[in-house]
Amino acid sequence: MPDRFRNSTLLHVEDLYQAFGGKVVLDNIDLSVAAGELVTVVGPSGCGKSTLLRIIIGQDRPAGGQVWLDGHQLDTPNRERGVVYQHYSLFPNLTVLDNVLAGHRLRGWPWQKPPAEACELAEHLLAKTGMDRHLEKYPHQLSGGQRQRVAIAQALMQKPRILCMDEPFSALDPGTRETMQLLLLELWEAFGMTVFFVTHDLEEAVYLGTRLVALSPYYTDDRGDGDGVNRGARVVVDRSLRPIGTAVSPRIKTDQAFAQCIQEIRRDAFDPDHRQHVSTFDLSHPHSWVTFTADEVRPAESQAAE
Repeated sequence: MPDRFRNSTLLHVEDLYQAFGGKVVLDNIDLSVAAGELVTVVGPSGCGKSTLLRIIIGQDRPAGGQVWLDGHQLDTPNRERGVVYQHYSLFPNLTVLDNVLAGHRLRGWPWQKPPAEACELAEHLLAKTGMDRHLEKYPHQLSGGQRQRVAIAQALMQKPRILCMDEPFSALDPGTRETMQLLLLELWEAFGMTVFFVTHDLEEAVYLGTRLVALSPYYTDDRGDGDGVNRGARVVVDRSLRPIGTAVSPRIKTDQAFAQCIQEIRRDAFDPDHRQHVSTFDLSHPHSWVTFTADEVRPAESQAAE
């Protein structure tokens, strides 16, 4: 692929392929994320959403393909990619403040007092996440939502180019979950962040995202429909939801257009009886791939066979 395409967006995933024990999970994924986007990723259970995220952050190595950030190929984890998991990534023996400072300690001064500017940044981030009154508490003294607030501050402390989040709110009760969604949108707007957000909750994905990407194994392609095709998930939906920087209110969830969007994505990505035909990725543009319903391509295939 020409370098200008890799350099045109912040994150670029190219021909990504992953298989485990002979089972294909990700089937040549091509995807780009522009700076400032909040991209939500959905798909049927087990389709490889978290696998894709782990490859992007460098936790897993793909069987094929490449990941690029700002035109540079990535492999191992680094501070340019922050991550927040579903299960809280906090050290139980450290206070809230020390948890947020932990990354800085590991990078250079494990037995020394943190620099004043690092402490100021940590306290600023904890204030932004609403945890400035709990600096000296330990994780076991916090609620689930409070722990995730600390985990977000911990990730932002490294000033990542992109924040990757893997089901970060799925273990929370509905009220806390909605509060955390609003917090994420506030932080995204305040810091101009780029976010790659994996979730199983389609409503959450449509509500939060400026753009939604759906992975699914339910599609057809040029390999046909035979049982011998070992097909993994591909991108079957890539949908712009709202412009970057546009504020959103929880009231949008009551709109008819919101419900219609969810219905269409559920049909296109989650319904095994509704299979789109996914064309080959067009390298002339990083977002340029086209899908058609299977019924639309079958007449053309029949004519070619004749």
